[in-house]
Amino acid sequence: MSKIYTRTGDKGATSLFGGSRAEKDSLKVEAYGTIDELISNMGAAYSFMEDEKLKAEIIDIQKKLFVLGAELASDENGMKYLRELIQQSDIDILEKIIDKYMEKAGPFKGFVTPGKNRVSAMLHVARTVARRAERVIITLGREDEVREEVKKYVNRLSDALYAMARFEEER
Repeated sequence: MSKIYTRTGDKGATSLFGGSRAEKDSLKVEAYGTIDELISNMGAAYSFMEDEKLKAEIIDIQKKLFVLGAELASDENGMKYLRELIQQSDIDILEKIIDKYMEKAGPFKGFVTPGKNRVSAMLHVARTVARRAERVIITLGREDEVREEVKKYVNRLSDALYAMARFEEER
């Protein structure tokens, strides 16, 4: 069994997919690290879910977030080797999810205070992490190329997580 530590990051830099290195506090590392945090928060919510369709959608979104995170963690050389990128069709799927769960949850009646139940509260936590990821990605885009599909996907995702949380609150 290989060791998970390499000691190559002990001085504050990490390897990007493609071979270059970045400081661990760089916006690039912050962006894909926040996506990783988001995936984990969604997993925590998933662990308490009972609705099988919702669980399947969460898993599918987590898989897409791994794709998105890989893109953010890649340098120019690494981008050449990625087999999948977030596409407009992925954004379209999130929009369908938003519409479906907002229809099920009913009309918006004002601000929602998270905590009605465990799953909805955890989805709201994931939503706020998605919003933070979006802010970091937008800032990253000022100094490094970030595709529009990445920005749109994370923006729609926070709305999808809100819609899912509302659905769970009304169940």
